[in-house]
Amino acid sequence: MIPAAWAIFQKDLRAEWRSRELLSAMLLFSFLSVFVFSFALELQRDILIAAASGVLWVSVIFAVILGLNRSMAAEREMGNLDAMLLAPIDRSAIFVGKAAANFLFGLIVGVILLPVISLVYNVNLLDLRMVGLVALGTLGLASVGTLLAAMTVQTRAREMLLPIVMLPAILPILLLVVRASNGVLGLTPEEFWVGIPALLIVLDVIYVVMCFLLFSYVLED
Repeated sequence: MIPAAWAIFQKDLRAEWRSRELLSAMLLFSFLSVFVFSFALELQRDILIAAASGVLWVSVIFAVILGLNRSMAAEREMGNLDAMLLAPIDRSAIFVGKAAANFLFGLIVGVILLPVISLVYNVNLLDLRMVGLVALGTLGLASVGTLLAAMTVQTRAREMLLPIVMLPAILPILLLVVRASNGVLGLTPEEFWVGIPALLIVLDVIYVVMCFLLFSYVLED
């Protein structure tokens, strides 16, 4: 399974390196979200600081959803998904390879947003703890999103359906990462968020294992 998953992961990276469409679209969308929120909040410093972590994660979540939709739609339109299903490999390898690529793209977007939001919102998000939170949050988003994108890719309204089914599923992750991010910014007492990274790790393990086990059944349906 590992060689097949690695081959799928490399395929996605090569395709993105050649086209540069997926990551550029995700970055552009996330940058626009950051600037739109900054103008909507009227550039008031106290409001911007309080909203910085929420803006970060809303931008990351919707950028990941955009990337998932475009990625799975391209696999379906070019026939790659059918080819992978016909290949003599474990279907769980498809999940591992696709989820790893989606995780990497989402992580890149999240890490790049940290200095951007720090500059625009005049807050300090350049912290290794924030990078760790971005990694933990993105891992959960990528695992759940890959499973749900595979479920919705066969539908006509996949661009609209994926956010509808994904947002409720990732709500626990969103609540935890926003609270922990506020804690890193000093907006929440340490005792209220110091244990959240451990909870995120447990939640990520649950999501990854469940999505890994369910993926082959999703493709059969």
